[in-house]
This record gives sequence, C-alpha cells and structure tokens, in this order.
Amino acid sequence: MAKVQMYATDWCPYCQRAEALLRAKGVADIDKIDVDQYPDRKQEMIAKTGRRSVPQIFIGERHIGGCDDLHALDRAGGLDPLLAA
Repeated sequence: MAKVQMYATDWCPYCQRAEALLRAKGVADIDKIDVDQYPDRKQEMIAKTGRRSVPQIFIGERHIGGCDDLHALDRAGGLDPLLAA
C-alpha cells in the first residue's frame, strides 16, 4: 500500500472525514502531521501545497489536496489504484 501523509488538526471535521475514508479503504498507517501542535510544519505544508487549509493529503509523492479532492478522486475511481501502488 502506498504511503499516506496528511497535514491535519485534531478538531477539523474535514480531516476526520478524510481519515475515515482512507481507513475504510484499508489504510492502516497514516502519517498525520498536526499543524496546530507543530506550527513549523504548517509552514512546510503551505510551501509544499500553496494551500493554507487542512487537510492536505499526499499519497506517495502525489498531492491529492483536501477532503473534497480525496472524495472526488474516490468517486472518479482513482483512489484505489493510487493506494495500491
């Protein structure tokens, strides 16, 4: 299974929805980076993605985007092949 990294916060409902979808797809290990707890990592996220909102999700080296982007990718049939890579 591909490596999944997610910049998130504990209180964000979109982060929770994104994580729930990934878990439902069988992702057992998500490298979650809490940008509230580690503000320097938020700056890292902004530099990597150009976005300030969470979640920001990476599968392998590919930036997926946020929760809506992840769900759209799944509806289009593109999430499973990425996770299987």
